[in-house]
Amino acid sequence: MSAAVLRPLAVTMGEPAGIGGDITLAAWMARAAVALPPFFVIDDAHRLTALAARLGLMVPIARIDDPAEALALFGRALPVLHRPLDHIIRPGLPDAATGPAVVAAIAEAVRLTMQGRAGGVVTNPIHKKSLYDSGFRFPGHTEYLAELAGSGRVVMMLSSPQLRVVPVTIHLGLRAAIDSLTTADIVAAGQITADALHRDLGIEHPRIAVAGLNPHAGEGGSMGREDIEIVAPAIAALRAHGVNAFGPLPADTMFHPRARAGYDVALCMYHDQALIPIKTIDFDGGVNVTLGLPFVRTSPDHGTALDLAGSGKALPDSLIAALRLAGEMVARRG
Repeated sequence: MSAAVLRPLAVTMGEPAGIGGDITLAAWMARAAVALPPFFVIDDAHRLTALAARLGLMVPIARIDDPAEALALFGRALPVLHRPLDHIIRPGLPDAATGPAVVAAIAEAVRLTMQGRAGGVVTNPIHKKSLYDSGFRFPGHTEYLAELAGSGRVVMMLSSPQLRVVPVTIHLGLRAAIDSLTTADIVAAGQITADALHRDLGIEHPRIAVAGLNPHAGEGGSMGREDIEIVAPAIAALRAHGVNAFGPLPADTMFHPRARAGYDVALCMYHDQALIPIKTIDFDGGVNVTLGLPFVRTSPDHGTALDLAGSGKALPDSLIAALRLAGEMVARRG
């Protein structure tokens, strides 16, 4: 029996006014058809029961007191660690008052996983403004998970069957991202990525294509010297450490099908350089994976979709992909 089956995955509630509940219910409905690993949800059981009724989904909700109970229940009911919300939830209308409960669900999922009681963490999308208004001080999930784990540097990877991308800088404005980019950051991101692809995805010798920062990778310095002075030395350092990294490559020619066949992951310099291609190629099925943590964490690669919340129109594809990938990664680590 694999580690994914021995320990169910912990799924967080995400933004209660968003589509997290919708896609969680829909994913459970599809559990057998897509061979999902067992999971439980940290959420308000009353909220999920009411939401299932609103959506017309026949999803029995089973309260549990311990993650281990989820294994026996999962085939016939959605296991829920009941954490009541004290505020009325209106789909599409986020309220900062629910922020502490959203953050607490993430922290509990991490704690249960680090205690060995859950196999890994799968997070539903959060609404950052509501969390900021409630006092949350982290730019997003990635940075908060690193703090909870005490693991130092982590890396965000977006993954789909067609493409994997890693941005070196994440939740920064473009000017700040360019100003903060360093050779050491690129080396660290590349090393963490190579190690994770080998350990968690079973890629023996990961091939890392490194994007240039500037158009045409700087065109020999005529469009900026960052690719010569910052990016190229990082690639040399990675290669010296045994990592199969190459570039810097012009980002505008890296993502067509023939180019993608030549690498396992694209290491990009800033957020949109990485996320635009993967969301264009596979908007519904992409998965957000945090590399460098002492546990597995995945998430749907989309936001809260407030306009779809409670409508029954939200697709669960990305959450299903996140659950399946988390199960595979946990099994490899096991």
